[in-house]
Amino acid sequence: MKRVLLLGGVTEALAIARTLGPEHIYSLAGIGRIPTDLTCQVRVGGYGGAEGLAQFIRDQRIDLLLDATHPYAAKISQNAATAARLSGIACWALRRPAWQPQAGDDWREVGDWAELIQALKPFRRPLFTLGREPLQHLDEIPADQFWTLRALDLYPGNERCEVIGARGPFLIDDERALFESRRIDVLISKNSGSTATEPKLEIARERGVPVLVLKRPVLPGVEREFLTFEETLGALATLTQ
Repeated sequence: MKRVLLLGGVTEALAIARTLGPEHIYSLAGIGRIPTDLTCQVRVGGYGGAEGLAQFIRDQRIDLLLDATHPYAAKISQNAATAARLSGIACWALRRPAWQPQAGDDWREVGDWAELIQALKPFRRPLFTLGREPLQHLDEIPADQFWTLRALDLYPGNERCEVIGARGPFLIDDERALFESRRIDVLISKNSGSTATEPKLEIARERGVPVLVLKRPVLPGVEREFLTFEETLGALATLTQ
């Protein structure tokens, strides 16, 4: 039987992990909640780069590396592809499709933080849904802006920033209430492709609120790439039987 090392980071990864037996390993970076109800092994923490991951693969006699990390975790995906190559095993990846703008959307793609800050200048009440990165810039908030920042966990804000700790899936009525109560005039988002966080885009469209979309990074090539949980599970079933 082939032994799988699953690198988690998206919702679908946990769903895959729930199908894996005790000989397989589900690996998490340690951000967010750690599942305790899985049959497979769970490993939390980093590896020390591609070389460290390759050594772990050899030590554990892993036969397949499955990258189901976040679409923006480019460094981890690069390390995974490199480690698999160094170890002489295949690397597969679950890479869900990006959201696509619809009629009525006002999406403006930005490449990095500096470009984002420039694009934010005309706005006063932004809603950040980028994770923890904006926390590093709380002392840079312009006097004419008030930020609302939503992350997985609650962190301290300041007099010009409210931090909301919340986890999806988010309901459309709750997103509508958030936009209304905070008077949001621009949404900042990664293009994660997640159905759990998509309602914010619907409310932005409904209210005519522009969306600043952080450009997706380029990810490394792998032996097989899947777009959905179902595709990935089907391929794994033929491998692990």
